[in-house]
Amino acid sequence: MRYDLVIFDNDGVLVDSEPISNRLLAAYLTELGHQTSYEDAIRDYMGSAMHRIHDLVQERTGQRLPDDFDDVFHARVFAAFEEELKPVAGVAEVLEQLAADGVPYCVASSGSHERIRVGHRTTGLDRWFEESRIFSSEDVGRGKPAPDLFLHAAARMGVAPGRCAVVEDSPLGVQAAVAAGMDVYGFTAMTPVERLRGATQLFSDMGQLADLLE
Repeated sequence: MRYDLVIFDNDGVLVDSEPISNRLLAAYLTELGHQTSYEDAIRDYMGSAMHRIHDLVQERTGQRLPDDFDDVFHARVFAAFEEELKPVAGVAEVLEQLAADGVPYCVASSGSHERIRVGHRTTGLDRWFEESRIFSSEDVGRGKPAPDLFLHAAARMGVAPGRCAVVEDSPLGVQAAVAAGMDVYGFTAMTPVERLRGATQLFSDMGQLADLLE
């Protein structure tokens, strides 16, 4: 394999959480008086850290979200995860192949450490990700589209940015990977192709990934 490290985004790449979380986000924002459709949530917030939601709502409306917004939202998401969350089809096979080939990998997510771990426990992906392989936007000052999280993950894993491949499904994540000087593989299962045009390569089926990385 031509890479020394494969960095996975989490939501929408490892766990099929984007439909769940964006449905709940749209409903909660609307409940608070900020009319938001599911499509709006996907377009504006997919792949972003929680602070971006706060920042965009305040920028657009001049109003601050409630202090307990994050806690309430995460409680709703985690409850839904327990009932609905599945791993992305084919990703367990990709992880198994990387492990068999001895290729280092990790996850670098805009989500909180708690969200990552809840998702992995629920879907059984926790067997592939011990603590040393998990990185969150909570670990750095700026989330995606800043390159900080990917650079942090590469540094902690001991790999130069130019030797890393990132697997992403959001425009913000693609921007962050490009800014970090990494190749990025854009997963288009949920995201329109035109929104991931900055990626090194695009693919729509997780079963294709192992071959693309070789």
